[in-house]
Amino acid sequence: MADNSNQNKSNENNPRNQQSSLFKRLTRLFSGPLVDYNQPAVTRTTARTVTKYKFTTATGKEFKKKEYYNPFSGLQSKVLLNRDKQLRYTDFDQMEYMPEIASALDVYADEITTSSELTSLVNVECHNREIKEIINTLLYTVLNIDSNLFGWARSMCKYGDYFLYLDVDDDIGITNVIPLPVREVERLEGKDPTNPNYVQYYWSGDSQPGVTFENWQLAHFRVLGNDKYVPYGTSVLEPSRRIWRQLTLLEDAMMAYRIVRSPERRVFYIDVGNIPAEDVEQYIEQVKTQMKRNQIVDGDTGRVDLRYNAMSIDEDYYIPVRAGNSSRIETLAGGSFTGDIEDVQYLRDKLFSALKVPKAYLAQSDAMEDKTTLAQKDIRFARTIQRLQRVVVAEVEKICIIHLFTLGYRNTDLTNFKLTLNNPSKIAELQELEHLRSRFEIAGAATDGYFSKRWVYKNIFKLDDDEIERMQFEQYTDSKHAASIESMGTAAGEAVTAAAAGGGGDDAGGLGDDAGGGDDLGDDLGGDLGGDTDAGAETPEDEGPLLAEPGSRNDNGYETVKLDGRRGGARLRSYLAGAGESVGSSSDRNLFKGWSGEMGPLSRGTVGESMQSEEILIRETNNDILKLISDLEKNDED
Repeated sequence: MADNSNQNKSNENNPRNQQSSLFKRLTRLFSGPLVDYNQPAVTRTTARTVTKYKFTTATGKEFKKKEYYNPFSGLQSKVLLNRDKQLRYTDFDQMEYMPEIASALDVYADEITTSSELTSLVNVECHNREIKEIINTLLYTVLNIDSNLFGWARSMCKYGDYFLYLDVDDDIGITNVIPLPVREVERLEGKDPTNPNYVQYYWSGDSQPGVTFENWQLAHFRVLGNDKYVPYGTSVLEPSRRIWRQLTLLEDAMMAYRIVRSPERRVFYIDVGNIPAEDVEQYIEQVKTQMKRNQIVDGDTGRVDLRYNAMSIDEDYYIPVRAGNSSRIETLAGGSFTGDIEDVQYLRDKLFSALKVPKAYLAQSDAMEDKTTLAQKDIRFARTIQRLQRVVVAEVEKICIIHLFTLGYRNTDLTNFKLTLNNPSKIAELQELEHLRSRFEIAGAATDGYFSKRWVYKNIFKLDDDEIERMQFEQYTDSKHAASIESMGTAAGEAVTAAAAGGGGDDAGGLGDDAGGGDDLGDDLGGDLGGDTDAGAETPEDEGPLLAEPGSRNDNGYETVKLDGRRGGARLRSYLAGAGESVGSSSDRNLFKGWSGEMGPLSRGTVGESMQSEEILIRETNNDILKLISDLEKNDED
């Protein structure tokens, strides 16, 4: 019983079950257009009355067509439409055998799905990071659009339609997509009189009964723009169908002419003498047999076999002549128009015009165009590609909406994202940037005493009042942010200047020490003048605050100070003197080099590399003794 209850519960949300709640909710969601009618409120500085047109009915049905226009009606129109669709698809399959058309389809698909190492194939713009990650996972992991989108776009351009079945799971959303044959799928519209937007699909295979799908179960890529085949799309090959037939016939005729008329022929003039006229034909055939056939005797049977001896690839001409004209053989030239293909080139040019693909894209030898003309054609072709990209993006967004709805997202989260494909033309991007640069230059020159900034916003940049107010507010915010950063930098600079000024006082004090009888200068002066060295070395004025922070005693023991806070000028002179640079006096620094090199710095709290290891050993030993004493005291207390 428990297994049956779990199975019933899973069937309630199974999207393959037409009675499940998820199936009904998705059908209700996609039974009409997905439009977010909640518009953000606009704060205006002045009161403004906005008048909106209101429909006389809630749905505005009087503005919608009940059905598409068709001179036929009923079953007959359906049969004719189906037959015409099958004929079109058959022509498209045959047209792909022409290399130019197959290459054109590849160019269309390549331009639609252009990408690079720096730009991904589909760009997702969404403020919600979680939704953005879900969509990226769906596109690049589940659908694998890096590999599949090229084939989808190519089939869509070829047939004008492309159908994908969406395999939806009630827990993890869309798990897979399955392509369906375009010949066997029908789009059903206008079948529900209460809802003109209700769409269904019917798949009628040859070896299986028909299956009906809801709008959310299939993704229908269709190239709209020509209402001749509505509700189906129009192929990019449709304008070239008639030209393709003519070109195919002309190429076949050209090949037949070259095969039949191009070879040379021989004209045999046979002297028939006084042979009666009724026997001339028989005589000519006898000559032809002798010249064209060889008599071969079969050794097994003894029969004579007349085998054909092909002197040329086609039959020659035999003309009988009477007395006075000797027998002779002449050569008849082949067709003289075998190299003229202007008519074929004319139809090929019309074919490329119908395909809208520049001839230079297909590496045609006769496509001699300068860079300016090719750039303009590239921009024009990029607009066609962008129109097809919008078709692909619309259906991919529908797939993403279904995936988000299945995962539990509702309301504005379903439409709070935007998908974009890359611009296929770099030349078009550069032209747009050049256009913007020209606008900026004109705007900068117009505000120099001629026009106000508001006039420039409206007439050069084509902004409305709301956008102008938003732009001014953003400019104020940017200026405020820049001012705050500048004030912080000024405050930091003042703090650095004050700190540098405080350090200068220390330097002055150090200089006073050096000038007022320090170790170095006092010794030099005392030695040179012949007085006592200690007389000028230690005076009450030299006593002051410590130049280096003393060591601190804590739980870890004694910590020495490794860095001296004083400047290195006097110490450097002392080191140089200790190395023997000043030997002209009888001071203690010159007489006792060890005292100047080691004892002097040690007395000032500076430890050299030679004594640092011993100092560290003393510190570690002191720490161990303190720790041992504290352990003994704890044991006594216990």
